[in-house]
Amino acid sequence: MSRAVEQGTPEPAVRRRESAPWAFAGGASVGLLGGLVGLGGAEFRLPLLLSVFGFAALAAVIVNKAMSLVVVAVAVPARLAAVPLAEVTAEWAVVLNLLAGSLVGAWLGASWATRMATATLYKVLSALLVFLAVVFAAERVGPLHPLVLAEPVQLVAGVVAGFGIGVVAALMGVAGGELLIPTLVLLFAVDTKLAGSLSLLVSLPTMLVAFFRYSRDQAFAVLAQNRRFVVAMAAGSLVGSVVGGLLLGVVSESLLVPLLVALLLVSAVKVWRHE
Repeated sequence: MSRAVEQGTPEPAVRRRESAPWAFAGGASVGLLGGLVGLGGAEFRLPLLLSVFGFAALAAVIVNKAMSLVVVAVAVPARLAAVPLAEVTAEWAVVLNLLAGSLVGAWLGASWATRMATATLYKVLSALLVFLAVVFAAERVGPLHPLVLAEPVQLVAGVVAGFGIGVVAALMGVAGGELLIPTLVLLFAVDTKLAGSLSLLVSLPTMLVAFFRYSRDQAFAVLAQNRRFVVAMAAGSLVGSVVGGLLLGVVSESLLVPLLVALLLVSAVKVWRHE
């Protein structure tokens, strides 16, 4: 029996999870929010899975990871088509530098999540939501200025940063783009537009490693048990991301950013108090 089933789920949440339209609407909403600020929206989808749809902590992370994987896999071809291939291939060393840390971090992060007590995992997820809210706000205070580092220091910093990003991405079921993009800009002086494409090349294999590690846990059965829900929400996330991307820049960031930061912080409080 899966851990999610063992813990039980409130009856209203079960009914919502059985409703494909509700799942699609929820996925579209978070996809739209993410698209408006150039993200996939997984950081907003996680609290939705926990608080609205009633998934237990580990089950929510696994479902979130599955949908993040779908969104990134679809986004990679389109994103790479928007950036000259020569620019992308010129930065393969940077991608490999981050992957050297992120792949290990993803495996360990997923391992820790499967072994962690449920109450502890809720607290960890809450703290990480606060962390992402701070990073999200800090990125938009002003332009990021690349650090001037000696090559050996830069190499080590890239591995360490990749490791941390891999852990966070695995624990939350997110792609990690909200952390990868500023890391690419700060450590490797990569242009922001190019950083968005490179972040996907790091995210995809990193997520695959975490996903494979989660597949070894009994809670992974949550995907089969909620197949209709997962498919509907993934479809909604894709549609919402596309619409949000088309509307990128339409809504003023001075209004949008504080609202999204507040949303993440409120979600963090709800997850912390989750029983």
